[in-house]
Amino acid sequence: MIHYVCKYTPLELFAGFSAECAILDNLQDNFEVSDRVAHANLCGFGKAVIQAALSGQAGELVLVNCCDTMRRAYDVIKKSGACHFLYLLDLPHQDSCCQQEILAGNLLALKSAYAEYSGQPFDPEAFRAAFSPPRDSEGPYIGIFGARAGQEIEEMIRELLALPLRNLTCVGNRSLAPDKKVLANTCPEAEVFLIYAGALLAQLPCLRMSDTAGRRSLYNDPNLRGAIYHTIKFCDFYGFEYAELKNKLAVPLLKLETDYTRQSKGQLQTRIEAFAETLSGLQAKQGNVGKGRKMSRSGQEYVAGIDSGSTSTDVVILAQDKTIAAALVIPTGGSAQTSAEKSLAEALHSAGIARSSVSRVVTTGYGRAYIDGSDESITEITCHAKGAHYLNPATRTIIDIGGQDSKVIRIDDSGAVMNFVMNDKCAAGTGRFLEMMARTLGLTLGEMSKLGLNWREDIVISSMCTVFAESEVVSLIAQNKAVPDIIHGLNNSVAAKVSSLITRLGPEGGFILTGGVAQNLGVVRALEVKLGIKLYICGEAQLCGALGAALFALE
Repeated sequence: MIHYVCKYTPLELFAGFSAECAILDNLQDNFEVSDRVAHANLCGFGKAVIQAALSGQAGELVLVNCCDTMRRAYDVIKKSGACHFLYLLDLPHQDSCCQQEILAGNLLALKSAYAEYSGQPFDPEAFRAAFSPPRDSEGPYIGIFGARAGQEIEEMIRELLALPLRNLTCVGNRSLAPDKKVLANTCPEAEVFLIYAGALLAQLPCLRMSDTAGRRSLYNDPNLRGAIYHTIKFCDFYGFEYAELKNKLAVPLLKLETDYTRQSKGQLQTRIEAFAETLSGLQAKQGNVGKGRKMSRSGQEYVAGIDSGSTSTDVVILAQDKTIAAALVIPTGGSAQTSAEKSLAEALHSAGIARSSVSRVVTTGYGRAYIDGSDESITEITCHAKGAHYLNPATRTIIDIGGQDSKVIRIDDSGAVMNFVMNDKCAAGTGRFLEMMARTLGLTLGEMSKLGLNWREDIVISSMCTVFAESEVVSLIAQNKAVPDIIHGLNNSVAAKVSSLITRLGPEGGFILTGGVAQNLGVVRALEVKLGIKLYICGEAQLCGALGAALFALE
């Protein structure tokens, strides 16, 4: 089995040797092996290739020097001797007669190298039979664009989206039109491989090519209904394309960035599910979805929304007239299921409502997938939008600072999600960050909230990393800096992190702050100063996700 990583790999050539080929794009659990032998700043995909090769997952491997990372990966793998057959194909980055000749020579050299390694004769008939016509898109679809996303992420997206999915990433949009001269078996081998090289270079260009204008056809397809753009950390080329696309694309766009490990699959799933719900909301406006289930009207009935977060589990019980009958916030313990059951039971007990009177329960939050017995599960993105619109119909931008992440959500005048951005898996700018800093200062969160308002010296916390920021705080304490001044610096640090998310999304008036951090007056003040806006704050801010879930239960 020959593994490959690039769409410019000559798969048809290997078909001439009756060799099977497979894309090497599996996510890795970690980079324990590759980090011992490769540079720390190598991109995640380069590390994943090295990890796979050195772990015995790719005995035969063909790389293409589409970027410097592949050159470095090749050098590391070659030195290790892990692969039985390892080859680096030199790929020109232009499609011209001269470059086609160069590539044709490189392809013939690869053919000779594999023939010598395998001992198999080259079959021209099998080579020609491997060419297949390009596939045309049929009907509406969602496209994955950008850098390779990995099979596991692609499968996750397919499962969560209602529309068909097309992989149009750098490795997924491989398409070679068959040439009559190649298929006719009338040309000398040198001419055949020159034509073959031209067909490889004539593909829709990846961003490593000198001329990338042909990529515009990807985004101008009238059947495209939504775009998921995947980038890999430290892969600047596709980051640049996304920056240009986000202001030009007419369909909903979601950006996913990974380091090619499985460590952030939970957060990725939340983003993809929220994107799917956004698309469903747009279809609902166009009349393409069915009606929800109706509630029984026998007697007074209630619905419940449960938001299972990383630090707290929130529950809201609504009556049929949308009034809040009960609400409760408790710490999330070691079990999402236990916390959900406990919060609902206590809320019902405080309101004197029997469990049998609750006709529907909708769950949200990171723990929603682990709660049994609910009628439906909806992402916190969509639920926060619903809850924020209920709390303040003038809201257009929601800033939610939760225990595990921060997110900014844009909604329309009906409360439907238009777009959203989330922080990465770093804890900076989240409630967890503030908890750690309060612990370092020996304060409660309530004390920290008030003390930060009485600052005098404008201290700057330069590091955005939670661990390094904590070291800075320890150093400031050692310098006898006033605690209110340190807290003010921390509040500004959170405000800067959230401000960068708003800048990515684009600010629009009608701001509301939700999540437990909305109770922190120092952070609220720092955000208002940083953004030059007035935030809408209400007592139900922390209940926003659970409230939205309950409102969906009513529908």
